[in-house]
Parts: sequence; structure tokens; C-alpha cells
Amino acid sequence: MQPFRIDIAQTDLDDLRDRLARTRWPRQLPGAGWSRGVPRDYLRDLADYWASGYDWRVHEARLNEFPQFVTEIDGLDVHFLHVRSAEPGALPLILTHGWPNSVVEFTELIGPLTDPRAHGGDPAHAFHVVVPSVPGFGFSQAPPDTGCTVSRVARMWVELMRRLGYDRYGTQGGDLGAYVAPEVARIAPEHVIGVHVDGGFGFPTEADVPDMDEQERAVYAEMQQWMSGGVDHHSLLRAAPQTFSYAWNDSPVGLLAWMTQKFKEFTITAPTPERAIARDQILTNVTLYWLTATAGTSSWFMYDSTHFAWPRGQALVPSGVYSGGPPLFRRLAERHNKIVHWPAGNPGGHFVAMEEPQAHAADIRAFFGTLR
Repeated sequence: MQPFRIDIAQTDLDDLRDRLARTRWPRQLPGAGWSRGVPRDYLRDLADYWASGYDWRVHEARLNEFPQFVTEIDGLDVHFLHVRSAEPGALPLILTHGWPNSVVEFTELIGPLTDPRAHGGDPAHAFHVVVPSVPGFGFSQAPPDTGCTVSRVARMWVELMRRLGYDRYGTQGGDLGAYVAPEVARIAPEHVIGVHVDGGFGFPTEADVPDMDEQERAVYAEMQQWMSGGVDHHSLLRAAPQTFSYAWNDSPVGLLAWMTQKFKEFTITAPTPERAIARDQILTNVTLYWLTATAGTSSWFMYDSTHFAWPRGQALVPSGVYSGGPPLFRRLAERHNKIVHWPAGNPGGHFVAMEEPQAHAADIRAFFGTLR
């Protein structure tokens, strides 16, 4: 385990600002609002702020407040935050971020989890928090070959927790992390006391339709209509991630536009992303992708898969969700998961750790509080 500190060269920051200043802006296409993608005026305002108002050094220092390390696991250098609670009896918890995100996703969540006393929570429900960067994201090494899987990442996380001396712990995640978290429990059920995910345990597929009643089929049809909107990044990143990575790696505005498109589609509770998530937090995440050149390498789990399936074979460890969706989702999830926590009405959208960190922390504490 080697201590790690973020220290970006000033020349890299100067290069970023220079590229932003020399952006070759396209014409605005006809169509109202976001109907053709990210509006030029909106993006230009955001890019101008990135160049002249946003201060990476402030957020670099903020990230460096969290103890960080790098260790080699399964041939890959893995970067992670490790923040221990001062509370006696704190439960170790490993958090896995999603895409297009990074450890920045959890910067506002770590405090309420490690120090609930200071955030209106019960100090008996504190956590020692471990936040790894998924391989290919941020400061973690990208898989050099094809064939990387969620199972491989989960095995790496089990080894990481072993090295940290944690024999009994919880696992949590959203988006990609919602697939990794249950897999950690499937691989090491003797060590994991519970699995908490943000948005349920997958989505119904065509294979589930014959087993649905009329009401459930109506829910499925509505879900399909919602999922058909926006940019299908799964198909795009399965087909040609290398092609698109040239633009993302060479043009910061190209990367910003892509990230803004996805954050707009995923922050369903607000008309624009910064109405749900602080603008500086969004830009810190984008800047981290830019400075580490990981817009392409972070897509391995899409180009190395043909589809996403329901987590299977994980009925030994209790599972809970922050916001699991309609009863159909729970019924299907319970085929392969021991669901004990499925609340309704929790606030926030897809990026709940960024949108609603206090509510998110409270739900995580509530779930694991019944399992300690």
C-alpha cells in the first residue's frame, strides 16, 4: 500500500485552459431546447466558467483531505480513498462508483457516513469508508486486455478489504457499482453482512414479459418508452469506444458536451444538471476524466459485454435499495436476491450520492443498522 496524493502539473491545467479558449464552436442546430443535444449557449457558458471561474486546485485540495493509497491487485494498480471513522465499532463499507462518474461521486457522502454525529445521525451507525477507483477510471490502471468483468472487479475489492484488515463489512454502489456490490457479496458471503444499491437490482427484459400480469406489462411498456429516449451510450460504447475517445481525449469541450448530455439524461429530477448537483462537483468529475485521459478506458465494462443481466446467485446476504422502483422490479429482483429493505419516496435521481448525500447516508445507515 503506497500513500497517494493528487498533484496535477500546472502545465496540464494551462493546457486545458488553452484548449478551452481555442474551441471551434459549431453552429446551433434548429430545434427547441435540448432536442438536438446540449444547446450551444448552455455549453459555452459552462465552458467559460470551467476556463475562468472553476478552480481545480481548490477541489484537488478537497480530494486530498481524504487519505488515499495505491496498491496492485490482480496485476492492476488500484487507487482508493480510505477514511476511518473516529467512532468505536464503526462498520467497514466499500463504495463503488458508477459511469460516467468517479470517486468524486462520494465526496459529499463520506462525511455523513464516517461522522454521523456531525451530520444529525446516530454515532452508533458510523462507517469506515473505502472508495476505490474502478479500473480504467481516474487514477486506477485500465485493464490492458479485453475480458475484464464485473466479477473480476468484485474479486479485487474482496482482496482490497482483506489487505485493509476488514473481515466483516458492507458493500454499496450505484450504476456500475450496483452490479459490483452484489457480486462482492456473492464471492465472499462469509465476509459481507449486507448489500445496498441505489436504484434496484437491474431492469426487466423481454425474457421476463411472459411471466408478467397485465398491470406489470403496462409498467414494462412505460419503462421501455422512457429508456428509448436520449443517447444509447451502451450501444455506442460497445460498438466504437476507440473512435469516440479521440474527440474526448483531444477536446475538453467535446468531453464536457458528452458528460453534460449524460448528466442531463440521468438527473431526471431537475431541468438541468446543475439544478440537482453543484456545478463545481460536476466539473471536478469532468476535469478528473480529462486530466487522467480516461474517457475511453472507463468504457471497458460496456465494450466487454453484450448486455446487463439481473444479479444472480446472491441470496446468502441481505440486500437493500435506496429507491427500487415499482413492485414488479422487487418481485423480479427477489428471484435471486434476499431483499429486506425497499423504501418508497426517497428523494433524488440516478446520481443520488451527489444529489441527496444526506438522505442517501441516512438510508444506508438505516439499512445496515438492522444488520450490525
